[in-house]
Amino acid sequence: MKLFVGLGNPGGKYERNRHNIGFMALDQIASDHGFSPWKSKFQAQVSEGKLGSEKVILLKPQTFMNNSGQSVGEAMRFYKLTSDDVVVLHDELDLAPGKCRVKQGGGHAGHNGLRSIHAHIGADYGRVRLGIGHPGHKDAVAGYVLRDFPKADEGWLDDLMRGISDGAAELAGGDNGKFMNAVALRVAPPRSSTTRDKNAPDKTSGKPRAETDPKPAKSAKPAEPAPDTRSAMERLMDKFR
Repeated sequence: MKLFVGLGNPGGKYERNRHNIGFMALDQIASDHGFSPWKSKFQAQVSEGKLGSEKVILLKPQTFMNNSGQSVGEAMRFYKLTSDDVVVLHDELDLAPGKCRVKQGGGHAGHNGLRSIHAHIGADYGRVRLGIGHPGHKDAVAGYVLRDFPKADEGWLDDLMRGISDGAAELAGGDNGKFMNAVALRVAPPRSSTTRDKNAPDKTSGKPRAETDPKPAKSAKPAEPAPDTRSAMERLMDKFR
């Protein structure tokens, strides 16, 4: 069994905040994979289901961000799980918007939700770090994370949420590589094979096509014939040679 924890703050006021991207990710997984309706338990909203062959509990703490660890610790003890069974999905200031990274263990880097979880279950749980970018100065961080995602971010945000949902079974099964591939296919889809890139290497020469496929040279004009200076007798004799 796995416990997926999404971090955020409860209530409609915070629903679209950058700080709530962890809640958004769990909502996407629950919706796409037919999880049970959300119910109140462990000071949280809880939904249950299966991802691949793994039973998974989705947990959205309702204690507000700074006390998230209370809810996580309670759920972990109830299900007799270890910190290795816990994966926390959270916002990450130190990653560019739309980036996603998986990490096992480590510090909390000043994130208050992670700080609280550290205090209740230790530091050895897994994390899915969801990039929201940095406002540029530490004094602006609090206001930045508690503001809604702007409309300009909706495209990459939707792709990221769908990618996480696509790879959720791999994440539950511990295959972080396949999980990251699923995310990448949404946020950075491969170039169409029908699109010819002039800078891609040619299969035969290995050189960029820009070098192997030069523009054809313009054909030169045909040379004009030289004037015939032979005498009438020379022309007659040449016919019988």
